[in-house]
This record gives sequence, C-alpha cells and structure tokens, in this order.
Amino acid sequence: MTDFDPAFRDALRDLIVWRRDVRRFRRDAPPAGTIERLLQLASLAPSVGLSQPWRFVVVEDAARRAAVRENFRRCNEAALATYAGERAQRYAALKLAGLDEAPVHLAAFTDRGTTQGHGLGRRTMPEMAEYSTVMAIHTIWLVARAEGLGLGWVSILDPAEVARILEVPPEWVFLGYFCLGYPQREETTPELEREAWEQRRAWESFVLRR
Repeated sequence: MTDFDPAFRDALRDLIVWRRDVRRFRRDAPPAGTIERLLQLASLAPSVGLSQPWRFVVVEDAARRAAVRENFRRCNEAALATYAGERAQRYAALKLAGLDEAPVHLAAFTDRGTTQGHGLGRRTMPEMAEYSTVMAIHTIWLVARAEGLGLGWVSILDPAEVARILEVPPEWVFLGYFCLGYPQREETTPELEREAWEQRRAWESFVLRR
C-alpha cells in the first residue's frame, strides 16, 4: 500500500484550500500537452458502473468561443434583472467568467446514452452519470492546481445553446463550461466571499447525525 506521509497530507490540504473558482487569468498558454495530461488523469476519476460517462470538448475555434461569450452576456444580463437594489449593484460588479482572458476553454458533458458499464448503478439513480462527470471535473481542478493552473466554472449559460454551438450529439447533457490558465494571483479565500456576496459556512452546519 502506498504510504502517504504527513507532509503529503499537509500538501494535499493546501491544494484543496487553494482550489478556487478562478476568473482572472493571465493570457499566456500552458505548455503543449498540458490539457491532454489533465484529461488523461480526469479519466481515472470514479464513475458509476465504470461507465466513464464524461465527454469533454476542447474549444479552440474563435467563432465558437465568441458565440459562447455572447451567450454568457445574454444570460448574465437576464440573471442581473432578477436582483434589485444593493444586491443588483453587487451582482453587476462581480467578475463571473474569464472567457476573454483564459487561453484554454473546455466544455464538459455527460453521455446519458453510453452503454459502457451496462447500466450498473443507474437504474434507480440515473443522475449518477452526471455525478460521475463532476468527479472527473473535480479531478481536473485539483491536478490543474498542482501544476500552478487555475480553473473557472462558467454556469451562466444556456445549455441547449452551448450544445448547439459545439455541435455535440443530442444525448449529451451539458454540465459546464470551463476556463483554464494561469491565475493572475493566488487566493485562498473565494472571490465571492472577498466581494461580500456570500460567506462560507462552517462544515458542521451541513452535518446531521442520526
């Protein structure tokens, strides 16, 4: 059995603490082969029935990127309209995506129609396929941080429109759009907390004992 010593555990904790939703990127691209290495490690994530239902699209085409940015702009304006007063002012001041600066764009989908895994574990909870994809995403997030990179999850998008822009199979379910690159600065506190949008709660508040 591999022996993970206290120094490794401390380093792992530091990795998890730093793992922020990055929105402010430098424009310099990661070295060649980086995204392929991250995706290879992501495919080692746990998945229901060993189905590996995640599907990733590396978005390199400038026109497709521009279409995603426009979709974000429209969805963000619609979201802003749901707030009022001081909360609306706070929302308008937030930087909620790094689509303009990030050198790497990546979309994640779940293939609900995959036959891999023979349906094991999905009969009563078909959403386990999406949960498996999230595990792969989180794996990328941690591995990227270990290489000094940051990842930002863009969820203020219309899923059907993103699927159309990227021309993916109809059975793929959109999970998220991600910006990847070197962060402008390292932070251990979430930006939404620094901007007084919300405060992180202590872990005890989420636990019940029965």
